[in-house]
Amino acid sequence: MSSSRLRLAPHELWRGIRSTARSDVFGGALLLAATVAAVVLANSPAAPWYEAVRDFTFGIPALHLELSVGSWAADGLLAIFFFVVGLELKEECVAGRLRDPRRAALPIAAAIGGVVVPALFFLIVNASSGAEVLRGWAIPTATDIAFAVAVIAVVGRFLPPALRVFLLTLAIVDDLIAITIIATFYTESISLPLLVLALLPLAGFAFAVQRGVRAWWILLPLAIAVWVCVHAAGVHATVAGVLLGFVVPVLPTERARVAVGEDDDGTRYDGFAAHFADRWGVVATLFAVPVFAFFAAGVSIGGIDGLLSALRDPITIGIMMGLVVGKPIGILVTTFLLSRIPALRLEASLRWPDLVGMSFLAGIGFTVSLLVGELAYGSSSVADEHVKIGVLIGSFLAAVIGGAVLAVRNSRARAALDPAGRQPDADGPQPPRHP
Repeated sequence: MSSSRLRLAPHELWRGIRSTARSDVFGGALLLAATVAAVVLANSPAAPWYEAVRDFTFGIPALHLELSVGSWAADGLLAIFFFVVGLELKEECVAGRLRDPRRAALPIAAAIGGVVVPALFFLIVNASSGAEVLRGWAIPTATDIAFAVAVIAVVGRFLPPALRVFLLTLAIVDDLIAITIIATFYTESISLPLLVLALLPLAGFAFAVQRGVRAWWILLPLAIAVWVCVHAAGVHATVAGVLLGFVVPVLPTERARVAVGEDDDGTRYDGFAAHFADRWGVVATLFAVPVFAFFAAGVSIGGIDGLLSALRDPITIGIMMGLVVGKPIGILVTTFLLSRIPALRLEASLRWPDLVGMSFLAGIGFTVSLLVGELAYGSSSVADEHVKIGVLIGSFLAAVIGGAVLAVRNSRARAALDPAGRQPDADGPQPPRHP
């Protein structure tokens, strides 16, 4: 076969790259690679170089934007990630799983339980440690969507699709709670004039997208202006990303729509929220979140003695207990209690062992947990180093336990399938095996 026949057309090559970048497994693997690289560099002879790059400061002092590289990653790049989260949240509320209150009630309640109970575990473990230590109560409350969904994609191919839907809904609501916590509890002083000033470019951005404007040279300067004003006002700049995502229209209109294909009824359109989430989700997966992880996860362990010292710290213990024990308990107990209400029954395809495995995966905190740790104790402090160790070990244990439970459940589900990929003992027609 000639080389010309093997060569992909540019649009086909780009379509393949984008499909891979949007893959749950690929996103999780890239995040894991960045984390491992950070930990290895921070504990190798290259540690001074790594720390020098992370702590190198540049920016515009007049705009309160003279930040270190690590801070630019946390405040700037994560704003892209939270912009995508804002888009997905609005999509779910307007046209997705959160639109139906009865269907969304259980995962929403489970998310709340999965926030409250881990926080209580942290507070109980650190009850006698002082007010400064208690500032970290929110660290074990977060769920990392990228890692959790990547694990379930790897080990849960034959599990009910409703389980992934439950996890996604829970994680999205969890992110909304995390954003609220950051804006409420980790903002020390707010400049009201600058916050009001941020409303002007935000209104301009909203007006533009509602009128169908997609030109980057119009929208990007407005988005940056919102980010700068929010950051200068003293609110964590990731909140700007969420606000921008919330003002993008979800449903296609005559002005704000993007053609995505044709069917028998004519051209099909998506709203701007789906379009922007598709475009910027790739940027978040390939660049923003891995770069943040690379600069945030670089903890200097200090050998066995340093690790043992960290593991004796109530901060580390509280985080690990919150992620590995508190998250599953909060999610499962809340789900069990509310599922006793007839109107809030679990979907028929879900089984409690599946939910047990999923609840452990929700204990993978990572991205937002590391961010909250920096906000609570300050970057590069001893407490922050112990936060990183607690988050990494706790998330790893939660992933292993949850992955193992779901792998067993997946094997049994696979064995129950007939050659056509259907469950013969189930009532009614069954969908083909879940890819």
